[in-house]
Amino acid sequence: MFEKSSWIRLPRNVVVGHGVIDEVVPVTDELSLSGRPLLVTSPTPREVAGETIVADFEASGVDPAVVTVETASFESVETVIEAVEAEEADYLVGVGGGKAIDIAKMASDHCSMGFLSVPTAASHDGIVSNRGSVPEGDTRHSVAAEPPLAVVADTGILADAPWRLTTAGCADIISNYTAVMDWRLAHRLKNVEYSGFAGALSEMTAEILVDNADSVRPGLEEAAWIVTKALVSSGVAMSIADSSRPASGAEHLFSHQLDRLVPGAALHGHQVGVGSIMTAYLHGGERGFWLDIRDALDSIDAPTTAAELDIDDEIVVEALTTCHEIRDRYTILGDGMDEGAAREVAHKTGVIG
Repeated sequence: MFEKSSWIRLPRNVVVGHGVIDEVVPVTDELSLSGRPLLVTSPTPREVAGETIVADFEASGVDPAVVTVETASFESVETVIEAVEAEEADYLVGVGGGKAIDIAKMASDHCSMGFLSVPTAASHDGIVSNRGSVPEGDTRHSVAAEPPLAVVADTGILADAPWRLTTAGCADIISNYTAVMDWRLAHRLKNVEYSGFAGALSEMTAEILVDNADSVRPGLEEAAWIVTKALVSSGVAMSIADSSRPASGAEHLFSHQLDRLVPGAALHGHQVGVGSIMTAYLHGGERGFWLDIRDALDSIDAPTTAAELDIDDEIVVEALTTCHEIRDRYTILGDGMDEGAAREVAHKTGVIG
């Protein structure tokens, strides 16, 4: 008897394009969200988009509450949860980059209420996924949560975001290639459950970025459109799989270990991009697929070397040889790399000198 079942949670509405920041209130109406919204944002996104959204709510006769968070932490999540009760909020609107949206996502999950995702930078696929990421000490926790009810991504705002944030989002998406390779490997060797649909969708998002790398340029709304579509697709792939597997493999373990060894040295997306170059080499050896990843990253101005990450060569080698210990997730790194082998891979791929 066939007994398999799945419950896939996805956003009901995804609104992307020029000037769609003005659609936040209509989207809440379309979703039949009533009562008082609580905007969760951080200082710069509040100026860029939050104040406009507040004014639009007020013009519609709604009095929104606002909480501004400075850091991504579990303490910030608690602050938002407390604000929900104090302000008698009925739903949340996350406005900002990864920090504000992940905090809103986790708080909404705890409070069992819906939230809208309004990204101000195309820096990661958390704008639509069912997972939140919060650092704690020298560890970064990936926490399951509900995906947003809707995403409103204004390409005008996203195009004006700092270019390095956009390139970090691009690199994060391109790394889906190696994440899916690791997922398939774990399926073959460890019988880890694999979704062909989620895997194919995740790979497609990486292809979007690689195929359109020449079109991704600073200040172009068309570039913001391309990147946002890819980020949305990547987040949907994770929701379909009910796992971060479609977008997180050995390259993410490498990045998390760098966060432990040299906190704040580089952006997460840039670190996973460099990690993806090396793990693609491990998967394909001399066949050259890793060169396609490196060339795509270089084309969009994303780092491809330790020096461009502003990280010492020896730190890269240490991270590569120890990152398998971070979590129980089988990848191409298996039970760890020999230091000499790690140094050779990093050198052959040009990551270290």
